[in-house]
Amino acid sequence: MDYQQYVDFDKGLVDRRIFTDQEIFDLEMERIFARAWNFVVHESQIPNVGDYFMNQIGSDRVIAVRNKQKEVSVLVNSCTHRGNAVCRAEQGNTRTFLCPYHGWSFGLDGALVGVPGLKDFYRGGLDKEKLGLDQAAQVASYKGFVFATMDPDAVPLEEYLGDVGRVGLSLVAKNGDVEVVDGIQKNVVGCNWKLAVDNLYDWYHPPISHKSGVLSDYAPVFRDPDVFKPHQQMVMLGEYGHGIGGPHWTADEVEQFMQPDAELDPTFAPRLDPALSSEMGEVGIRSNGHPNLFPNLWVTLGGMQVCLRIPKDPLHTELWWFTFVPKDAPDEIRKMIVGFTTHTFGPAGLIEQDDGENWEQCTRGSLGVVNRRRRHYMAMGLGKDEVLEDGGQARVETVVNEHGQRWTYQAWADWMSAKDWPELKAQHTPVPRGTI
Repeated sequence: MDYQQYVDFDKGLVDRRIFTDQEIFDLEMERIFARAWNFVVHESQIPNVGDYFMNQIGSDRVIAVRNKQKEVSVLVNSCTHRGNAVCRAEQGNTRTFLCPYHGWSFGLDGALVGVPGLKDFYRGGLDKEKLGLDQAAQVASYKGFVFATMDPDAVPLEEYLGDVGRVGLSLVAKNGDVEVVDGIQKNVVGCNWKLAVDNLYDWYHPPISHKSGVLSDYAPVFRDPDVFKPHQQMVMLGEYGHGIGGPHWTADEVEQFMQPDAELDPTFAPRLDPALSSEMGEVGIRSNGHPNLFPNLWVTLGGMQVCLRIPKDPLHTELWWFTFVPKDAPDEIRKMIVGFTTHTFGPAGLIEQDDGENWEQCTRGSLGVVNRRRRHYMAMGLGKDEVLEDGGQARVETVVNEHGQRWTYQAWADWMSAKDWPELKAQHTPVPRGTI
């Protein structure tokens, strides 16, 4: 099927069926999540041999574990005997993974190492080499972020990320040598996963949806009445559906944002070393918006958090929040970062609760017979802006727009229509040129 029929990029229209249809959702698990590079763990979460962290790639539960070679293996959390989970804890350290059903055990590399009754019951009829845990076809790391893909034909990670994806992860790395704070916040929202993704580029809604949060004065950054800067927006669009959208800041504003609260510790400040500055480029340094690494990894403003939008079914999405702090940050700074991030996003966040309500109602509004006849309208800025390419980093600098949202759904249609990675690589949702 040609899934381009669901997305009219030239008119900014998106068919509402893609947010509720079970058949479409099932194919997304195959054609997007099983083929894309998915974030599975940060290096700081599994520093030692045997350390593991359980995550999800689409509908498959996976275990990211530091094996005996001190590399990261990404194993499917399903016993090859009857499919039972071999790992129940979300994070920990182990020497083997043991299935509690019949006692099959697997090594840190996924190999089947123990079978009760191997000689007496199987009597030589079991080949352990063929019954190891299924695992990711490729695993690679960038700036401490470990990604995995289930497709052996996928392009290398850095090629997949491209300039926009690398800039997005560098927004976290610019805070220095960082680590994930223990405890991943999780909450389920009654919405389709794509709605939680396209919202990242939406700077039309904050003055309306988040007005209560702004009025509460819960964060110093919101004391500026022009904080959302509706007339100063920058959108970077990358291959394979990656993008960054948000305020277009000047170099001085970026420097000011990176400074710590002087009342806490005036001697500490995140560092942007020359090497990282060169990697990000002049445009990348100013792109302090919301990056999304397709399909579902969001880097928050300032790079203090990342969030996975994990699809559960067409109508439910689980959000996983990872908070980062510099390893050498004083306790006061660490507490400040954790306090700010949990107060902003996550299950008790002032901002994300507003978003979750909107996403749930938008999903419900796509269920009715009459509702499905109406397509989502995402034409803001369509045909009005030029793609700038000076400095080698393509972007649009303009007012509030919906370029990022349209880009997300164009990429979605490309991924869904491609039969395999060679076809996907051939089309790769190339960066637009000229007027968009």
